[in-house]
Amino acid sequence: MIGSAAVLAIRGAGEKVIRYFTLAVSLMVLILALLAYSPVLQSGVGAEFNYVEGPITWLPSLGGLDYLLGMDGMSAVLVLLTAFLSVLVILGSWDLIKERQAAYYFLILLFEGAMMGVFTSLNLVLFYVFWELVLIPMFFFIGIWGGPRRKFAAMKFLIYTHVGSTIMLLGFIALFLFSPSHSFNFTDLAGQIPFWLQLVAMAAVFWGFAVKLPVVPFHTWLPDAHVEAPAPISVFLAGLLLKMGGYGFLRFNLGLFPDASREFASFFIILGIITMFYGAFVAMTQKDLKRMIALTSVNHMGFVLLGAFTGSVIGISGAIFQMFNHGIAIGLLFMLSGYIHEQAGTRDITLLKGLRKNMPRTAALLVIGSLAAMGAPLYSNFLSEFMVIVGAISTDVRYAVLMLVPLMTVAYFLWMIRRSVTSQPTEIRKHDLGNRSTLALVMYIIPLILLIIFPFLVLNVVDPLATVYANSFLGVTP
Repeated sequence: MIGSAAVLAIRGAGEKVIRYFTLAVSLMVLILALLAYSPVLQSGVGAEFNYVEGPITWLPSLGGLDYLLGMDGMSAVLVLLTAFLSVLVILGSWDLIKERQAAYYFLILLFEGAMMGVFTSLNLVLFYVFWELVLIPMFFFIGIWGGPRRKFAAMKFLIYTHVGSTIMLLGFIALFLFSPSHSFNFTDLAGQIPFWLQLVAMAAVFWGFAVKLPVVPFHTWLPDAHVEAPAPISVFLAGLLLKMGGYGFLRFNLGLFPDASREFASFFIILGIITMFYGAFVAMTQKDLKRMIALTSVNHMGFVLLGAFTGSVIGISGAIFQMFNHGIAIGLLFMLSGYIHEQAGTRDITLLKGLRKNMPRTAALLVIGSLAAMGAPLYSNFLSEFMVIVGAISTDVRYAVLMLVPLMTVAYFLWMIRRSVTSQPTEIRKHDLGNRSTLALVMYIIPLILLIIFPFLVLNVVDPLATVYANSFLGVTP
């Protein structure tokens, strides 16, 4: 937040200075995120809230309205994801964003700070403030730097998400008014909410989380927003914004409403399965590369919803792991779609032919990113999707039908690769990626390969929390 304000203070220093300053601030945040992550990994305290800051009371007359932050295993993973993707988005923006750079980089740091707040807030009102704050930079990203239909896409995004957030706030108010603790603090509410209030609050917060994830049929804002947003902002949309929904379902449904979640687990599981299959089916019909990638996010976020409500440690851990892996892989694909559109002048898959000859670096990275997104065994996406499916089948063997989803994902990615990469080339493309852009894109691949070799780097952080959530979901007292 301080960094974003500093960008405005130096807005007259020149575009180059602003870019490097923004990168320096984001790199510093990444280093701090790594320093915070390491002790959680080494000590196995992912089930606890660490680095607690507060409570600092805002309004003494309104009890429980506190500034309170903390970070458990899930928060640590998502904070690290936020810091990592922010650095890569800044690097990717250097070649793709040419106008109003001071405002653009100010909004990037504001967005990064707000995302950190969402993932670390332990007070419901503070959580809501950061949740809504995220919408402001994203609205301007789409509305100012977006494509021809940017105003429509920005307004649709804002209306959908704000309506869902407003209903969610009503749920928070109900928790404060009717819970025995009369508090907005997460730590005060956990384990103290009667069943009827869990049902009411869960029904209210569902709208906010379902829109963000997004869950079918609340997903229609997503393809429009992605198609019109500049490629680096699509990385933020898919890589981070959607994770707010997954985080919300895990944090609130399993952390605050375990009894109600257990009662309606089948509903959420079926909704996740519908989301997975729908996203895959619709992605198969797309000709616009960016819209296809956007709809794959609907497919992949279905895994998160499914894993969260399996009630198993492996399913819940897989859901959190899937959020991290999806953010990295889909970020790579969206950045590539931006570079392809910049150099080729089109994102039409039927027109993108022969990339392997005309743009060999781009083609190679597109194949690698597609393999990661489809869950090929060489990449950590395979492990997270496998964990979710195993968790689902362990709940009910009939969920073995989920094995069809990866096959559908492979089908539409292979169709895209055959059309755009391996077919005979045309003359519409002339330039390949430069060294700096190539290096920035390769950085997306490193964690996906690293985590299939060393999955404990994430799983050792999230497994303790997943164990607590699974026990709570099943009604087991540790």
